Amino acid sequence: MVKIFETKEYNDEMISLWQQAFGDSREDVIFFLNNAHNISCLCLYDNDCLCSMLFLVDCKVLGEDYKYIYAACTDKSYRSSGYMSQLLQYSQVNYKRILLIPADDSLVYYYSKRSFNHKADIHNIIFNECDEIKEYLFEGCSLDEPFALAYNGD
Repeated sequence: MVKIFETKEYNDEMISLWQQAFGDSREDVIFFLNNAHNISCLCLYDNDCLCSMLFLVDCKVLGEDYKYIYAACTDKSYRSSGYMSQLLQYSQVNYKRILLIPADDSLVYYYSKRSFNHKADIHNIIFNECDEIKEYLFEGCSLDEPFALAYNGD
């Protein structure tokens, strides 16, 4: 049974999945979770097992409110099951404007196929977070010229 829910609480399962997906230390993950104040986590559970998650961070782009997707990941044993697509679709139904910075060309393609079709300049993204958290939110992109991809449900 697949369940999707949003939470502002975090647990060891979320920390472990983040570590598996991105290789960050437990201390770095906990630092982010304890110090990012305008976030929530969208979780997908299947049979009470956390399979996929993404964080939604409040931000503004050119004066408009957006949710910024960060640390989107799926447990390696559940990849290619469509779980991330379900989370993205849930986000699109529940939020009017969403954006993210794709880490590489394959993710540009992946997100474009899921209606993230509007390019945005990353310099126009404004977070109400401390400088250390802002650093997290902009790191991890290997594109020569990073950009954001946005979904606008207008």
